[in-house]
Amino acid sequence: MLKIKTLIFSSVLLLFFGPVTLAQKGKYPQRKDVLKLIDKDYKVGIEQYKLMMKRLGPQDFPKTYFPASDKAENSGSGWWCSGFYPGTLIYLFEQSKEQTLLNESERIMKVLAKEQYNKTTHDLGFMMYCSFGNLEKLEPGAATETILINSAKSLMSRFDPKVGCIKSWDSKPNDYLVIIDNMMNLELLFWATKQTGDSSYYKVAVTHANTTMKNHFRSNYSSYHVLNYNAATGAVQQKKTAQGFADESAWARGQAWGLYGYTVMYRETRDKKYLEQAQNIARFILDNPYLPADKIPYWDFDAPNKPNALRDASAAAVMASALLELYHYSDKQLAKKYYTTAETIIKNLSSPQYLAAVGTNGGFILKHSVGSIPGKTEIDVPLTYADYYFIEALKRYKTAKF
Repeated sequence: MLKIKTLIFSSVLLLFFGPVTLAQKGKYPQRKDVLKLIDKDYKVGIEQYKLMMKRLGPQDFPKTYFPASDKAENSGSGWWCSGFYPGTLIYLFEQSKEQTLLNESERIMKVLAKEQYNKTTHDLGFMMYCSFGNLEKLEPGAATETILINSAKSLMSRFDPKVGCIKSWDSKPNDYLVIIDNMMNLELLFWATKQTGDSSYYKVAVTHANTTMKNHFRSNYSSYHVLNYNAATGAVQQKKTAQGFADESAWARGQAWGLYGYTVMYRETRDKKYLEQAQNIARFILDNPYLPADKIPYWDFDAPNKPNALRDASAAAVMASALLELYHYSDKQLAKKYYTTAETIIKNLSSPQYLAAVGTNGGFILKHSVGSIPGKTEIDVPLTYADYYFIEALKRYKTAKF
């Protein structure tokens, strides 16, 4: 059955892009000092998430934590970050083989499972693929696969061919809002085509990525956060940056979402235009005069009070994970740049400045992330997606698996 599905998916690739060829793979030696840091980071992460488990109610998903008051803010399963907690637990289990971690991930995913039918959000990739997708890679099974397929169907329900995108946020009837974050949810659709042989998921992912590439990016390959399309005509009505400093600024996490998303697009299609897009985004980030030497970006590259502007550990973690995949697809010069930058990020996020001491930080692994300064929420606090992509980056450094 798996061979049949693989043949079907290969036929889809041939239909769209011709023969598939593997990209050149760069390979650089793992540094012993970085590997030692990673081993330490895993130990911290395991102990921290054991602490977090004890602080959660049976229906709770961790959202953030406020050190000054020692109070956590949790969410229900419908919050866009709900998949990161079980996903991180699975990553930590893979390293430790501590059954407690896997048991907890499976327990909380029973609470999360109902979101497979949630058609009100574009975040089903974050919610369901970072959780059930990780479980399916670890322990393939019919029940998990069904949940993922239903999740992909729900995500597909938000696609409109007139616009060429999956709608992100619901708004006024004439508005059709699409955010750069949505690039992170397309991986679920690629999985669905490979699993079912139905190319419609693949086509929607490609269409969304193409429309986003055409409209979301400026000439320097920085990205707007939000585009508002006309729901009736598909024309662009407005370009904004809701969570960044200004509409024309480069919100750091948005740039990281784009980098990661187009790297995945190249992996899944082998279409070189996506590789070029990812590399161009990487150039904007890495050659930016406002990227600090430690490679932990300010919350917005154009934040007004640099060098005192807040840093965003979550953006750095996403960048590191993306770069550790992108380097495999790039020529020697670029590959070295991507790899060494990811190493630098890992080393600095592993420092006491960003890595929490065991027993502190409400069980979160990283400190100093920024949710939305304009929205006055989650400012300079730990966040679940910072932890998730940090642990994913550590895994990619150790194993070169995506």
